[in-house]
Amino acid sequence: MKTTPEHDERVAKMTFASVYPHYITKIEKKNRTLDELHQVIEWLTGFDENKLQELIVEKATFETFFQEANLNPNAHLIKGVICGYRIEEIQTPLTQQVRYLDKLVDELAKGRKMEKILR
Repeated sequence: MKTTPEHDERVAKMTFASVYPHYITKIEKKNRTLDELHQVIEWLTGFDENKLQELIVEKATFETFFQEANLNPNAHLIKGVICGYRIEEIQTPLTQQVRYLDKLVDELAKGRKMEKILR
């Protein structure tokens, strides 16, 4: 399934601050911790908690968020379906990176072990 240009544009303009509370709710419902969420985000992006807070305050879009990130070299190992899209088939790099993050949060919420999530 390919993403549309409109979908890619919508993802790029979405702010990390608008999605972050949903990540927290999702993982806390499944008895995972905020520390684990931050560990997953830091593994993917290189952002520590201070940098995350800075990006939230700035209301950084996902476009800015991933421009500033140092993507983990193993991010390409994140595979599967999230939000109806097979991650490895997404052709727009930014949309793929956002879906990487979504997939990691999803795996965390589903109780997957950290060693497996942090490939």
